[in-house]
Amino acid sequence: MKKTLYLTLALFFVTQFVLAGDHHGPHWTYEGHSGPEHWGELDPAFKTCETGKSQSPVNLVWSRTQGKGPIEFSYKDSPLKIIDNGHTVQVNFEKGSTAKIRGHEYALVQMHFHTPSEHTLSSKNFPIELHFVHKDADGKLAVIGVMYKKGTNHPGIETIWSHVPSTKGEEKTFADIHINPSLFLPKVRTYYNYIGSLTTPPCSEGVNWNVLNTPVELSSAQIAAFQKIYSSNNRPVQFLNGRKPANF
Repeated sequence: MKKTLYLTLALFFVTQFVLAGDHHGPHWTYEGHSGPEHWGELDPAFKTCETGKSQSPVNLVWSRTQGKGPIEFSYKDSPLKIIDNGHTVQVNFEKGSTAKIRGHEYALVQMHFHTPSEHTLSSKNFPIELHFVHKDADGKLAVIGVMYKKGTNHPGIETIWSHVPSTKGEEKTFADIHINPSLFLPKVRTYYNYIGSLTTPPCSEGVNWNVLNTPVELSSAQIAAFQKIYSSNNRPVQFLNGRKPANF
């Protein structure tokens, strides 16, 4: 009984940390003595970053598709709520958008960006990776990753970049600007699935990862605009440790 209670409380606090974008506590970064190689040393709560066996991101290698299990997206317009949380640019969504992953429904909570990409496809990095963070009714997390490559200008990205608050940690809401998360998805939505972790401290495991393998285009100027804010905010690839990502 006590063990179940402790696990439930731990899951609750981890979920709140991720969904709120709350990065109070031990200071961590993407370089130097507080970078990814040292996250597990910064605080006992971050120990999984060092000892975990199902960590993310990973390198994803092409395999024959299983031809089933498409993700059913039901994303709706939402007022633009944006914050620079000190580690990335994050867009928060109102309730109502969902993704059904192999029959299980998750609610979309927020999306945020990493440069260069955290996951690699056949050892290839992309300029930017976008993460859609979802949770189900029990608070379990599912993340959908989208790769971005250099190409034509992306209107949705342009809207976000032009409204990033100048003050870190301050969320701004633009009630007159509505965005639909579907704008940031590719038309082809086959994906790799595996069980991994948060890619930021506390690196908690049990996250349902779904990385789309068709990239979306954005312009070189748009890539440079994000990298002006964060030149590098990606965690290096982690060992699979026997995990075998499936291609759906």
